[in-house]
Amino acid sequence: MNVGLMVTAFGDDDLADVAVRAENSGYDAVWVGELWGASGVVQATEMACRTDEIRIGTAILNVYSRSPAVLAMTAASLEEASDGRFTLGLGTSTATAIEGLHGTAFDRPVRRAHETIELIREFTAGTGEPVDYEGELLEAADFPSIEASVPIYHAGLGSANRRVVGRLADGWIPHNIPFSRLDEAFEEVADAARERDREPDEITIAPYVPSAVSDDPSEARDTLSRHIAYYVGSGEGYRRAVATKFSEEADRIADAWRGGDKRAAANAVTDEMIADLGVAGTPDEARDQLRTLVAETRIDHPIVVIPAPASNEMAETTIDALAPERL
Repeated sequence: MNVGLMVTAFGDDDLADVAVRAENSGYDAVWVGELWGASGVVQATEMACRTDEIRIGTAILNVYSRSPAVLAMTAASLEEASDGRFTLGLGTSTATAIEGLHGTAFDRPVRRAHETIELIREFTAGTGEPVDYEGELLEAADFPSIEASVPIYHAGLGSANRRVVGRLADGWIPHNIPFSRLDEAFEEVADAARERDREPDEITIAPYVPSAVSDDPSEARDTLSRHIAYYVGSGEGYRRAVATKFSEEADRIADAWRGGDKRAAANAVTDEMIADLGVAGTPDEARDQLRTLVAETRIDHPIVVIPAPASNEMAETTIDALAPERL
């Protein structure tokens, strides 16, 4: 089974240490996020220099804080540093992050994602010809393209953003869309791909799979419940994604979270939600859940994500239990 790991530092291990561990455990890829506190690009570079075969991806770099030219140069540089093992994962992020942290208007995010990916494609085409691009939001002229054959994945949640995936991206990184709704959601990706004469089956489906594994299954489920509550409660886009199946539950969780009662928000996460939004249980239970998830959906590359509330011991157990060599 092709499985990725979202790397998280824990104990005395930094991200590069975890990447080495993932490679030794047979994971196919490691992914690094970026929000605040550390540069995902620098971390990905260190992982590239410390590993030999495992793929390395960003999940995600936002399309506002770096220009398309910088993203293209970053992709080309990381492709070289990793000997061709790099995947550029992009997304729009949220208004809170873009406006509050980066001081940039969260203007037309879907169009911004579309034009950024389109322009990166032109910048990395390798023709040597000057790039001449004029979009609704972005433009560039008179700089020759460079060569970088880097796959581009996009974390499109909403309908319009999923169409960006279908038109332009090599892969899709959904988050918080219930697994039982993924195939249905992918149809919008597929329709957009066909309109561009692209083959939908060539687009990799690589969702985040929040995973909590412990010898105590109740501890694992509680950890995953708190993770789900955080996303549903603090992010409107994530709440809407969950609400495609769990509308009333998502509203109850969001109300409790926004009212300051995080424990009540976690308690409002149902067993059905846990089963449809992540993996939680003992090592044997978790492995069975992940195998079933991949077998019963169109998922190509599940990305195991350790929930933030997980202890160091749970993080170690999860990484070991869900290593491809054990599946």
